[in-house]
Amino acid sequence: MPLSAVTRDTFWTISPVGEAAFYYLATVAILVFLYGVYDRFARYARGTEDAFDRLNDLPSRIVRATAAVFSNRKQFDRDHYAGVMHSFIFWGFLTLLIGTTILAIDMDIWTKLLAQESFFVGDFYLVYSFVMDALGLLFVVGLGMALYRRYVVRSDRLWGKHTVFEDDIFIWTLLVLGVGGYLTEGLRIVGTEFPGFETVSFVGYFVALVLHESGVSAGLAESLYWWMWWSHAIIALGFVAYIPYAKPFHMISSYANLVTADEKAGKRLPGVPADASPDEIGYTSVEDFSWKQVLDMDACTKCGRCTDACPAKASGRNLDPRDVILDLKTYREDIDAGQTESVDIVADGGTSVVDAESMESCMACMSCMDACPVDIEHLSHFTEMNRRLTETGQQQEPVQEAMMNIFQNGNAFGDPQRKRPDWTDDLDFEVPDARDESVEFLWYVGDYPSYDERNRRVARSLARIFEFAGISYGILYEDEQNDGNDVRRVGEEGLYEMLVEDNVAAFEACDFEKIVCTDPHSYNTFKNEYPEVSNFEAPVYHYTQVVETLVTEEQLGLSGTELDYTVTYHDPCHLGRYNDEYEAPRELVRATGVTLAEMPRNRDDSFCCGGGGGGLWMDHEEDAKPSEERLREALEDTDAGSPVEKFVVACPMCGTMYEDGRKTGGFEDEIEIIDIAELLVEALKRN
Repeated sequence: MPLSAVTRDTFWTISPVGEAAFYYLATVAILVFLYGVYDRFARYARGTEDAFDRLNDLPSRIVRATAAVFSNRKQFDRDHYAGVMHSFIFWGFLTLLIGTTILAIDMDIWTKLLAQESFFVGDFYLVYSFVMDALGLLFVVGLGMALYRRYVVRSDRLWGKHTVFEDDIFIWTLLVLGVGGYLTEGLRIVGTEFPGFETVSFVGYFVALVLHESGVSAGLAESLYWWMWWSHAIIALGFVAYIPYAKPFHMISSYANLVTADEKAGKRLPGVPADASPDEIGYTSVEDFSWKQVLDMDACTKCGRCTDACPAKASGRNLDPRDVILDLKTYREDIDAGQTESVDIVADGGTSVVDAESMESCMACMSCMDACPVDIEHLSHFTEMNRRLTETGQQQEPVQEAMMNIFQNGNAFGDPQRKRPDWTDDLDFEVPDARDESVEFLWYVGDYPSYDERNRRVARSLARIFEFAGISYGILYEDEQNDGNDVRRVGEEGLYEMLVEDNVAAFEACDFEKIVCTDPHSYNTFKNEYPEVSNFEAPVYHYTQVVETLVTEEQLGLSGTELDYTVTYHDPCHLGRYNDEYEAPRELVRATGVTLAEMPRNRDDSFCCGGGGGGLWMDHEEDAKPSEERLREALEDTDAGSPVEKFVVACPMCGTMYEDGRKTGGFEDEIEIIDIAELLVEALKRN
């Protein structure tokens, strides 16, 4: 058989009139698609300017986004089933799209426009047919997995207040296209009397054999093929036209969202324009949404990963991150279409788009953002709504009291500044004053280690470690003020800027090389936000990073055999998920000789203690406190199980929340809360 015969007729049984009709419909579908895409991006252009440059270093952004899309890395995170499912659908769909494009190039450009011999013959056709059948099969299998999870398992996260008929239409349309393609191919193979080379189309050939065994003759197949071909073509063209107007648009918006993502999203928050009046701060109307925030809303696929990851949701609080993003999207679309009246975007009382209680429930832990496969920046939306609540005086009373204490006294406890260094009184050495001498490390102690009696033990332990190692360090004594990290996240931007100004002034009055923080919250804002708000820059470290270097350089003299019991370690959100530091704390824990048993939710999957985002200052009605759930996990779900004796933390806020959860959850006789600094001092004493 000549190579030119090893091919197929794309318009087999379709008349010239039918072919012309197809091209007409294809043109209409493409024009409808292009207009829809234009309309979407025109809406983004009407959004306000974003606080951050989203298009700088565009080539690197495109490479990073493309790698994320093609690897399906985020889809595999926390859910391997979904990762495999989405990979099959993605690669299958992409292959079918590329294959259709290649065919169009051959037919409409290469042979007709350029008058060249078709390349859709011989070996090329055979390889093309095999690859299309193989990847098309994965496409159908992936869709089957999706249907099984949605309708048989009925995964809770897939069914929410925003689940609508279009979600069903989307997945069923893809399945009809996938299966319909094989039926069309099978009818063609039967109708052309089973050409030998078509065995490379192994799925279509199998379908052809089934049809033949079912009594479908060549003549009947030829008649049925016309109907099947047109049905498949019309559905496919309809789908193309439909893409920009419904859920399928996420194939474009999600990629755009990945390209324009801020690598420091959540770690740093957008500021408030200097000339903004109180009535203009936060979300007051849809006109306040930046183009990137609108894109965030359109990128949401309703997958519910953020819902599953949210510790507030798991604790029974009134917060579902997905619903918040989709509530904002629905309201924006209704306003744009003139289908609803304007209401408050966030308020207390039940008449707003988002309820104040939902924002109060957020712990600013970034679990939702870490879980999101398309890099939606939930925290920037939440912060804008918190700012609105702050400006309208609708924050919880305990939060307002904490803000007033910080404003008046520089700390959330409301204690006098002169008492800030009182924790040093019980030490048998004097802690150096960085205001009076040059030091290598300016140690920012923080509110809780300075004022809270339980956390003062942590500060004293760390001071003993620094003293024992003989490093050059000093503190600010009463000139230190609240770092402002959580002040900013509850919406008090003005107070945050004041704290930045005061702390930077204190820093600049000292002669030092690096800043070391007890609290990961301080570490985060000094590292990621202070340089942008104040132009002040200095190397910033969490104390575990500094002490890990001391251990590595054998300045503490630990042998790794001092302690002999089992512990588990909790990754603080602001150290781990925010700033990707997972190993230094673990190295320190292991350096003491203890056995480290990991909890199932560890590293970037760590379950928040509930103290972030102002949670430490709030009262909530919840099924079980996040801290209680985490302690239960430590005792019941680690490989070691009940032998876990101590719950190790590296954050004063975490320590506070877990001491509380230990009491309220009834764990006082089962497990002890200990900071890494305290664990190290215990090991040093044994040594």
